[in-house]
Amino acid sequence: MYDITALGEILIDFTPGGETQDGFKLFIRNPGGAPANLLAQASACGARTAFIGKAGADEFGSYLRETLERHGVDTGGLRFDPRAGTTLAFVHLREDGERSFSFYRDPGADVLLTPEEVDLARIADSRIFHFGSLSLTRDPARAATRAALAAARGKGAVVSFDPNWRPLLWDGPGPFREQSLPLLGGVDILKVSETEAEILTGIPGGTFAAARALSALGPRVVLVSLGAEGARLLAPGVEAFCPPHPVEPVDTTGAGDSFLGGFLGTFALAGGRLEDTGPGGWKRFLAAGAAAGALACTRKGGLGAAGPWPETERVAAGLLPRIVSA
Repeated sequence: MYDITALGEILIDFTPGGETQDGFKLFIRNPGGAPANLLAQASACGARTAFIGKAGADEFGSYLRETLERHGVDTGGLRFDPRAGTTLAFVHLREDGERSFSFYRDPGADVLLTPEEVDLARIADSRIFHFGSLSLTRDPARAATRAALAAARGKGAVVSFDPNWRPLLWDGPGPFREQSLPLLGGVDILKVSETEAEILTGIPGGTFAAARALSALGPRVVLVSLGAEGARLLAPGVEAFCPPHPVEPVDTTGAGDSFLGGFLGTFALAGGRLEDTGPGGWKRFLAAGAAAGALACTRKGGLGAAGPWPETERVAAGLLPRIVSA
């Protein structure tokens, strides 16, 4: 059985790599895509993981498959499309490590995944099913995502959702809300950033009020990542805040994905059952996620930001006593 199966985009992040002697910018090819990044981190903590999605039938697609497999992620659900290239994203970094993106995806192979290509057997054999919102930006990937979600719910899997807001891929916040909010009734674990929480609820600041508003729509567990300010958790019997682990950020790409990967990975290894998890368990998983997210900022790239688990466990052990209940 798989601990976590994730469906969604897999792509190439081109991240800044300095300049030539003539002053031309250099970019480094890094594997990425939020669901893939998450799985790499969950695999690092010992979870058995599988990916479902589509890349181009090109050199980039082959590289992504090899990279996932090197991180211990099963790629039997990865399809390749000869009609479109692998999606590309160019990452632009500020001095503080924060980033923005330019996408080459019109269309990219990831949005051409069809419902018929979704590996339902892997979903049926998974404790946790995870998906993001970039596969909801257009059909046929939108229909494929909904088919996978229905299959996961039908098999009783725990469902995790990250409504990943990327302004360049949506025609404004309205369509993002329209595609994300109706799905929350079928979601068990929801992870949002401050910005995403505000777009979805209208409540600013990534507060517990926003988390409660989101939980009222269906999710039993809501995680709010606050970047350098830490993270919040709302779960059965507990509302908690985890302070940040201080790091010198190099690249924040994939930090939120590593955060959720650490959380879901440790949750899965503890049995992956919502009803069997108490407040102490949720806090432990929160500390693991916060540690994974912080350490990911010290490494370049998205998928490559998944780090050695012993170091993450050590940082998590230091964070756990600092978690404060609301």
